[in-house]
Parts: sequence; C-alpha cells; structure tokens
Amino acid sequence: MSQQRQNGYTFHLVPREYFEAQPAAEDYQPEPMRAGRENFIHTTEGAQNLADTGNRYYTADPGEFIVLVIDKGLVTAPVIYEDPNRIFPHIYGPLNRDAIFEIREVPRDENGRFLVWD
Repeated sequence: MSQQRQNGYTFHLVPREYFEAQPAAEDYQPEPMRAGRENFIHTTEGAQNLADTGNRYYTADPGEFIVLVIDKGLVTAPVIYEDPNRIFPHIYGPLNRDAIFEIREVPRDENGRFLVWD
C-alpha cells in the first residue's frame, strides 16, 4: 500500500469469531456498540499503533484477531478524530461493509503479543 493510499485508511481490531458471527447483509457493529455501551467504533491509524493498542488491551486474550482495513472515504457515518495526535479516529455509527477495503490476519508471537504485519 503506498503512503498516499495508506493515509486514507484506518484499522479496526476485532476477534475473528465475533466478526464472522455478524450478519453479512448488515452494517458491522462491534460488541460495545451492539450492546448499547458505546455509540462509536474505535479505529487506529498505522500498523504499529494498532499493534500497540492490541498489546495494551488484548494480549491476554488467546483468540484469533483480525484487522478491518477501512477506507475512510467510503464510510457513511461520521469519522471524527478526538485525540490531539489524530491516531484514533472514531466512527460514529455502524460501519457500512463496502468501506471495508481488506480483512487481514494479525500475527502474534508465542506470548500473545501483537506484531506489525508486512
């Protein structure tokens, strides 16, 4: 992915099992949104930042995680940066599936730490 193209994408880390259990004909909602605990989807700019986020919150979870590579230009809900470094945009609403550019597996080491993919 070129740097120019990469700047148009953001990443969402999700357990594979949860994502695959969602109805494919519906917009995607992470569990906290579906349960009514949050009204936005957490995303992260940059592969290293995504690995750091996974390591901060999910290292102890042995499940398989995937990354939704999201084309911000295709997202129909508002995408809002609320952190001063513009690393963690929030998507305020369900994610329309045609904005998902790619689904990638996330490599992890033997201790469950998330690694940056190639």
